[in-house]
Amino acid sequence: MKNNKMKLIFGVMLGLLAVSFVNAQNPIIRNQFSADPTARVFNGKVYLYPSHDIPTPQDKNLRKDWFCMADYHVFSSDNLTDWTDHGVIVTQTKVPWLTKINYDMWAPDCVFKNGKYYFYFPVGGRVGVATADKPEGPYTVLDKPVEGIRGIDPCVLLDKDGKAYIFTAMGRISVAKLKDNMIEVDGPVQTIANLPTKGLIEGPFAMERNGKYYLTYPHVANQIERLEYAMSDSPMGPYQPVGVIMDESPSNCWTNHHSIVNYKNQWYLFYHDRDYSPKFDKNRSVRVDSLTFNADGTIKKVIPTFRGVGLSDATKEIQLDRYSKISEKGASIALLDTADTFKGWKTIFDAQGAWVQYNAVNFAKKGGKSLQVRALSATGGSLQLKLNDVNGVVVAKINVPKSSAWTTIKVPVSAVKKGVYNLCVVSQDSKPVEVDWIRFE
Repeated sequence: MKNNKMKLIFGVMLGLLAVSFVNAQNPIIRNQFSADPTARVFNGKVYLYPSHDIPTPQDKNLRKDWFCMADYHVFSSDNLTDWTDHGVIVTQTKVPWLTKINYDMWAPDCVFKNGKYYFYFPVGGRVGVATADKPEGPYTVLDKPVEGIRGIDPCVLLDKDGKAYIFTAMGRISVAKLKDNMIEVDGPVQTIANLPTKGLIEGPFAMERNGKYYLTYPHVANQIERLEYAMSDSPMGPYQPVGVIMDESPSNCWTNHHSIVNYKNQWYLFYHDRDYSPKFDKNRSVRVDSLTFNADGTIKKVIPTFRGVGLSDATKEIQLDRYSKISEKGASIALLDTADTFKGWKTIFDAQGAWVQYNAVNFAKKGGKSLQVRALSATGGSLQLKLNDVNGVVVAKINVPKSSAWTTIKVPVSAVKKGVYNLCVVSQDSKPVEVDWIRFE
C-alpha cells in the first residue's frame, strides 16, 4: 500500500510541473501513463491531448481492476521525437457542473475556431468544454456541458466550410452538427448506421481527406479491440465500413484508441498500448507510427513498431531496445526494472552474430570522436557498431568488461559523415551482454 501511495504522489507531482520534456520513441510519453491520444496540428506543432491513466487511489471506493483517470495533460512537439509536457489543463475537481467525482475522464479532443481553442472532454456521462487562447492553455471549463450530448470519447470534425460535427460513443457511435458557438447541437443526434452491431465499438475519430470523410473507431471483432474505419461523402454519413487500420495488439492490450493527423506532408497514426504496464492493461501508453493511403483513398494497414517515427539525435541517448529490426535469435528485450517500468528497457545479446538495428539517427555534424555505451556483462563480451545494417561498415568496436554493475564504456569511433544513418549493433561472441543505451560524443 505504501508503494502505491508513493506512486500516486509521484504522479501528482508530475502533474504539477508546468513544463517537462520527454525524449521519445515508442511509447512517446515516458513520464506517466497516457492513452486515447488525439493529435492536432496548431501553429506548426503537433499538440497531443491524451487521457491520463493513474493507479487507483487506495482510499477511494473504486474498482481496482478498472480504468482510473482524474485529469488531462497536453503535450507538444515540432519533430515528433522531443515532447514537451505542458502539465494539467483540466481536472475533475474543477468541473463546476460535475456532481460526482468518479475518475472517468475518458478520451478528449481539441479544435480551434472563432479565435479560441475548444477542449472537449467526457466525464460523468456528459461532454464538457473548456476554452483557451493557446493550445496548451490555460483552459477555463465552461459552466455547463454540451446540451443534448451524452456518452464518451468526443471527436469534433471541422469541415472545410467551417461547420462542426461532434461524434460520441455510447453503445453505438453518434453524430450531431454543432452550432457556430461550438457548445450547442444544431439539430438531432443521429446514430451512425451500417457500423458493426456486434462487439464493443467506441472511440470515434472523424477526418476529411480529398473530399472523402473517414470515420475511424476501435471495435472488438474478436477478443480485444482493433482499429477499423468507414468512409462517406458526407460528414454525417451514411458511412460504409471499409477495413482495418491496425490489428489486435500483439501484447493483448484489451483497448486501443487513436487519432490520425497530417504533419509536414506525412500522415501519422497515434494510438496506445500497454508498454509500461505489461501485467495490467488499464494503464496504457501513447505510441505513433506512420500511416499511408492507397491510390483509391483506402488506408494501408499500420504495423505497430517500437521505433516509432522521427529522427534520433546522435548526441543523445539512443535506446536500442526501441529497435527497427532484430535478429531472429540471440537478441531480446527486457525491462530494466520490473518494479519501476518507467526506467525503460534493455537489449540482451547472448549469441554470436545476434544483432539489433535502430533506424534514422541524425548526425547533424561530422560524427564524433567517441561512442559511449552503457552496458553490463557478468562474463565480459564484445560488440561491433555498424552503419546501415548488419553487413555495413564497422565504425566502433565495443569490448564490455566483466562486471556485475552497469558500466559506461567509452570507445573510439571512425569518422561518420554528416547525415542520417541506420545503426546496427552486432554481438561478436556468445557471452551475454546487456545494453541500456549508446550515445555519440
